[in-house]
Amino acid sequence: MVIDNLDNLEKYASLNPLFPKAIEFLKSHDLSALEVGKIELEGADLVVNIAQTAPKTKEAAKLETHNEFIDIQIPLSGVEVMGYTDGAKCVPADAPYNAAKDITFFDGLADAYIPVEPGMFAIFFPQDGHAPGITPDGVKKVIVKVKA
Repeated sequence: MVIDNLDNLEKYASLNPLFPKAIEFLKSHDLSALEVGKIELEGADLVVNIAQTAPKTKEAAKLETHNEFIDIQIPLSGVEVMGYTDGAKCVPADAPYNAAKDITFFDGLADAYIPVEPGMFAIFFPQDGHAPGITPDGVKKVIVKVKA
C-alpha cells in the first residue's frame, strides 16, 4: 500500500509498466470535471473509473483484495477513509474469489484506517486488503485499475 500526495505520483511510475500511462492521464485531465463512468486507456489492462460513492461506515465497508489488478484511488469531493489490512491476515482465508470482477471480500474490520483527502492518492496492490469508501456523505473519486 502507498498513500501520498498527488504531487508525488510520478515518483511511483516505475512500480508497474502501465503506471506511466495512468499518471499521464491523471496529470493531464481535470479529474473533478470527468463524468461518472469508465475510460479504457489500454483496453481492459488499464481502466479509469470515475465513481460516486454512497455514504458508508467502517462497519459497512468490507475488506477486499484483487488478484489481477492494482488500484490507484483518488478522492475528489471530500475526505475518504480507507481501511487497510495485510491481505494474508484477511479472514476468512478461504473467502470465495469472483474472477469476473477480480474481487474477494472478507469479514471483519480493517487493522488501520487512513483519511485520504482530495489531492492525495492510495495505491493498493494484490496483497493489500482494503476497505475503501468510508465517508459520512459519499465521495466522487477516481479508481484506476492497473493490470498487475
